[in-house]
Amino acid sequence: MNDFSHKPTLTGDKVVLRPFTEGDAETMAVILDDPETLRLTGSAGAPPFTPAHLREWYGSRGARPDRLDLGLVDRATGALVGELVLNDWDEPNRSCNFRILVGPDGRDRGLGTEAIRLLLAYGFERLGLHRIHLGVYAFNPRALHVYERVGFVREGVERQALLHEGEWIDCVRMAVLAPEWARHRGRVRLHTP
Repeated sequence: MNDFSHKPTLTGDKVVLRPFTEGDAETMAVILDDPETLRLTGSAGAPPFTPAHLREWYGSRGARPDRLDLGLVDRATGALVGELVLNDWDEPNRSCNFRILVGPDGRDRGLGTEAIRLLLAYGFERLGLHRIHLGVYAFNPRALHVYERVGFVREGVERQALLHEGEWIDCVRMAVLAPEWARHRGRVRLHTP
């Protein structure tokens, strides 16, 4: 792997992951302003992004060799409903951070689960990554469940990492490794008590 210069389009049954354009800024502004999105990303209370900043941000994603930002498109409607990102690339250790953001129009239909599997497959099988990790706030059990279902393993907890509405929230650290991915390809059977 040299870098993240190539920005692929990845197609699944329910979703398409595609490179961002400046024209995506308006849709992403609505998604980023959603109260549930703000809460789950720990961004509640942060100043909103300006339209000019969002146009510059999404218009420049394709030129970044150090990260991969892809728009999450619902194949049923053709609508952009979120984003997936591989960033904080540690080249010598073939490791990077993962994050996903799904807006209200993309939730609770399995779009995020399929999108994560597509991006992990690309990261491990095409880019040659060894480790993909993430942090998720403990008040997001839906995300924790999805991450475990696609193969992320809990590694630890950053205690009281976020102050949200006067309450301290833990951040759960998770990762999936290339040998694990090779065994399960994002389809982990979870044991329920």
